[in-house]
Amino acid sequence: MEQEKPHHHSFHHHKDDEKPVDAVACTETSKSTTVVAVEEPTHDHERKRKESKSHEHLGELGAAAAGTFALYEKHEAKKDPEHAHKHKLEEEIAAAAAVGAGGFTIHEHHEKKEAEKEEEEAKGKKHP
Repeated sequence: MEQEKPHHHSFHHHKDDEKPVDAVACTETSKSTTVVAVEEPTHDHERKRKESKSHEHLGELGAAAAGTFALYEKHEAKKDPEHAHKHKLEEEIAAAAAVGAGGFTIHEHHEKKEAEKEEEEAKGKKHP
């Protein structure tokens, strides 16, 4: 019988990627023993903070790009009066996208601050 080759796809999780087990619970019956892995919930505050910081930067970049595109379309509406209506619509859509990206940035900023606070509390620096 041929050995199975490991698959190398980016969306498949391997057993090495699984979280470590903190405890094991055993149940015995008269005929068999069942071993069940119990995972303790872990709070990775540093990972959450870094992830929120990254998302915050992406939101800033998205807001800047959408705002720049809105200004470009405003300029094009003045420059090309024949297609001014199309450019004004695209300007409004880009402006709405910029506002949405700004809101996402603010949300992620608050998530980052919350993760920093939780990280400090977990390390014992602050007492609630």
